[in-house]
Amino acid sequence: MNIDWKSLGFHYTETDTIVRCEYHNGAWSEPVVTTDKTVQMHLSATCLQYGQQAFEGLKAFRGADGRVRIFRMEENARRMARSAEALCMAPVPVELFCRCILLAYEHNRDWLPPYETGATLYFRPLLIGITPRLGVGPARDFLFAVIPSPIGPYYPVGFHGTPFIINRNVDRAAPLGTGQWKVGGNYAASFRATEAAHRQGLSCIFLDAKEKRYIDECGAANFFGIRRDGDLVTYVTPHSSSILPSITNNSLMTLAAELGMRVERRHIPVEELTEFTECGACGTAAVISPISRVIDPDNARIYEFGDQPGPVSTQLYNALLDIQYGRTADTHGWCRVVE
Repeated sequence: MNIDWKSLGFHYTETDTIVRCEYHNGAWSEPVVTTDKTVQMHLSATCLQYGQQAFEGLKAFRGADGRVRIFRMEENARRMARSAEALCMAPVPVELFCRCILLAYEHNRDWLPPYETGATLYFRPLLIGITPRLGVGPARDFLFAVIPSPIGPYYPVGFHGTPFIINRNVDRAAPLGTGQWKVGGNYAASFRATEAAHRQGLSCIFLDAKEKRYIDECGAANFFGIRRDGDLVTYVTPHSSSILPSITNNSLMTLAAELGMRVERRHIPVEELTEFTECGACGTAAVISPISRVIDPDNARIYEFGDQPGPVSTQLYNALLDIQYGRTADTHGWCRVVE
């Protein structure tokens, strides 16, 4: 294996095996480890006809002590179960989900990047409806698979400022739609806006679909802003029924509170960007991507935050990575040590 780990981006690299199991007649099969990374299904499968699909993303880290940690695996399992139930799919039991992740790691451990390369081993759990249907309705049969791949930073610049642009012409998800669940349709709905932003060298911020006043998501990540009022530092992140509850954001809110910050989850009007000293996008893939500027083309405004990460974002970023890489005590029990 000849990989330049430090040059990896967030793209798929084929590993040795995947793990899969199927649901038929009300029961899940035992997991199977296979080198076959393709799926044979009927073209009328509900995942193809009606988008009945959910997925997750989580990482394994080679730690400073040489041990391997998988971050918040059970929480990903619970979030996938919520997505499945919302789309009338058979939820993957937490125990089965975790067993498949551990099998995927065990059979692909050589693909785990070394410590201090900035790369990790990423797992993509995928749940799809495979019953052939033409009439609109949910499947009775499902395929669950775990696809491992080593990855580098989601944003090419890594932990460095990324410029964003506000898009009021595309809605990622409706307030009472599927935005709070991790399903493929939310991402497909965002492509028109995100690709337009990428052509300008930017990433995209979505506003709430109802009023177009409040910040919802940063592309495929959650948003946060940092306010300073004297000695009081506040971590502010959107509260909305149309954004995905990020496990990374949840972890950052916990760490922010422990570091003495006030944490607020609420509507964030666009004009409040003037009151933030730092802003960022956060998620499993990005961890934290500091926002350098936000362009609001409809109001001819640019909100500047600087190309370099701010001190609070840096503190939170390092605090989370220290837990993931075993450089500090995992007092929350977030990591599963697997080696």
